[in-house]
Amino acid sequence: MDLGTSYQYPVAPGPEADGYEVPQGVDVRGRYDHEFAKILSKDALQFVAELQREFKSHVKYAMECRKEAKAKYNSGALPGFDPTTKKIREGDWCCAAPPPAVADRRVEITGPVERKMIINALNSGAKVFMADFEDALSPSWENLMKGQVNLRDAVNGTISFHEKARNKDYKLNDQIAKLFVRPRGWHLPEAHILIDGEPATGCLVDFGLYFYHNFANFREKQGDGFGPFFYLPKIEHSREAKIWNNVFEKAEKIAGIENGSIRATVLIETLPAVFQMNEILYELRDHSAGLNCGRWDYIFSYIKTFQSHPDRLVPDRVQVGMSQHFMRSYSDLLIYTCHRRGVHAMGGMLFLFIEQAAQIPIRDNPQANEKAMELVKMDKLREVKAGHDGTWAAHPGLIPPILEAFNPNMGNAPNQIWSITRPEASSISEEDLLQLPRGVRTMEGLRLNTRVGIQYLAAWLTGSGAVPLYNLMEDAATAEISRAQNWQWLKFRAELDGDGLGVKVTPELFARVVEEEMDRIQKEVGSDKFKSENYKEACTIFTRQCTATELDDFLTLDAYNHIVIQHPKPGMPRL
Repeated sequence: MDLGTSYQYPVAPGPEADGYEVPQGVDVRGRYDHEFAKILSKDALQFVAELQREFKSHVKYAMECRKEAKAKYNSGALPGFDPTTKKIREGDWCCAAPPPAVADRRVEITGPVERKMIINALNSGAKVFMADFEDALSPSWENLMKGQVNLRDAVNGTISFHEKARNKDYKLNDQIAKLFVRPRGWHLPEAHILIDGEPATGCLVDFGLYFYHNFANFREKQGDGFGPFFYLPKIEHSREAKIWNNVFEKAEKIAGIENGSIRATVLIETLPAVFQMNEILYELRDHSAGLNCGRWDYIFSYIKTFQSHPDRLVPDRVQVGMSQHFMRSYSDLLIYTCHRRGVHAMGGMLFLFIEQAAQIPIRDNPQANEKAMELVKMDKLREVKAGHDGTWAAHPGLIPPILEAFNPNMGNAPNQIWSITRPEASSISEEDLLQLPRGVRTMEGLRLNTRVGIQYLAAWLTGSGAVPLYNLMEDAATAEISRAQNWQWLKFRAELDGDGLGVKVTPELFARVVEEEMDRIQKEVGSDKFKSENYKEACTIFTRQCTATELDDFLTLDAYNHIVIQHPKPGMPRL
């Protein structure tokens, strides 16, 4: 999907807004707002432009390397450990010690950078809140810029929110979680900001604006002299981690703070990255805050990596949990690698046997809620006993059962970095990490993929990136699993072997499933909502993605074109 200057984005109708004051070579095409203008100051944009100009070529090279690796996998090659970096994997080295402010990360809550969400998450009792510009956020101009305003106010300690419907005020408690921020991945552009005539790199915009406005206050109020802290998504190779390390070093130098002040946890959520964990930590060794098991995206990446391998058709996504050998091996190797290098090994979001998505409390069914909370506790008990130093929650209501699992097993220790080393995991092989998950494919699996994918995408187009569906929290990662799995089943006419009827997934069958699931969605959400929101557009995009000749790398790259609205600056001719 070409997102360069050749793509003609829609231009907003109506009178032209006031323009932002910008440095030379920078053009802001997003809607003008006086609060946004405080974020998009001339100096802040100059900082972002410096990052873009210095690292643009490195990012483009890394993306070309991704394409080359994809071509190799599509030709039958398998990912594996790199023989040229064996010395790094076998070497005796450690990363910088964790900052005292975030030594204890036993429970982390995640969510988009929405104002009420930020307050509730920081007040939740979690040790860390990961504020998300990535999979839990639809990256519209409004969402991104309001998110920057919200984070600035959160770091300053002034954030508040009044909910008119409930006449309720929200503000920060005295004790709050430590703030981590997740920018977008390297592959996503920011089409509302052009630098030297090209869309800026989305993650450099997210990182640059947040760092510029908040590094000093964060270090004083939250980081105890360290920070800011980040999560880094979608990394596939250590060269991409090296770019981030160089970005951090440049930012620290410009800000006049010590090298190693910035810390970042890398999500191991792509199959190629699991073979690069030592190398990723090595590149970030002065800035590392460990690794995290990004379970959902990892399954999506498994399907995407083997998209052209007919012998690696994955079963229904509801069957691909942490009990699968390749998932357990990935988790165990991550723990061993992190603790060997002296950093946190973070667990991921909960998998339930009913679906790969994040459980949230079930308010209208106490019995189902009690059962779900027990499953949360069991999953987290498995993580802490395996050696994870912390885990993720999608809702404040999940924090108590998580702590019930973690606290008795960790006691007063802030983490398990030096107490659980997992040396037996050193023997985990490429075969262990690549083993095909066991299970069957069913019509219900095809229907669930289709129903969830369309509903998530409809919400994403409307501006919501984290969507509660059927008492589970869906984000872009779970929609990606749905889309990629449907595509692969269609490509190879996969047999739905779990139904025992010999039915194969054909374009005709899929078209019927889409039609029937759209009818079901309309009945569930109601005709008024179905007509007024983006379900038909979402269905068109999702169906096109599932039936395309080639699998797009990311669903959101295509969908992004549908949410960009450019506002020309005063005096600029309309296209």
